[in-house]
Amino acid sequence: MPDTQPPVVLIGPPASGKTKVGKRVAALLGTTHLDTDRVVVAAHGPIPEIFDNLGEQAFRQLERQAVVEALGTTSVVSLGGGAVTHPDTLADLQHHTVIGLTISEDAVSSRLDNDKRPLLKNGVADWVELVKKRQHLYDQVTTWSVDASHRSADDVAEQIVSWLTTKDRTP
Repeated sequence: MPDTQPPVVLIGPPASGKTKVGKRVAALLGTTHLDTDRVVVAAHGPIPEIFDNLGEQAFRQLERQAVVEALGTTSVVSLGGGAVTHPDTLADLQHHTVIGLTISEDAVSSRLDNDKRPLLKNGVADWVELVKKRQHLYDQVTTWSVDASHRSADDVAEQIVSWLTTKDRTP
């Protein structure tokens, strides 16, 4: 396990609020925030273009590189919804405090921007299938989970920080 690591890593399905909540958790903890999808976009361009031009497998390789780098920082880290599909990422997350954000089907429908999410072109139906395929992976590495369905990002972040500061942080 590295000497330097994030205080918390946020995982969960697409549109569960990982980025918004992660930014707020970082602010409350007085640290920075890293979103691995944004790291990939900054270095390689929009995710839909990567999918169209290079394919999902190439995106997952770029994502994996971003995850490795992020997990070696002291920033709060938000992983893309599919980052857990890489076996090395699953193994790495065993050594971190991982918060799993959950969201209900009805709550996610208003959050889906299908132009930015290449695996969700058919909206909620695709999201439901994706979550079914990935939920066991999220469950494998989640230290603690929070339902973000009908709550503000601030409320969820405050709950996470409260939990982080009152528990034994050994995962």
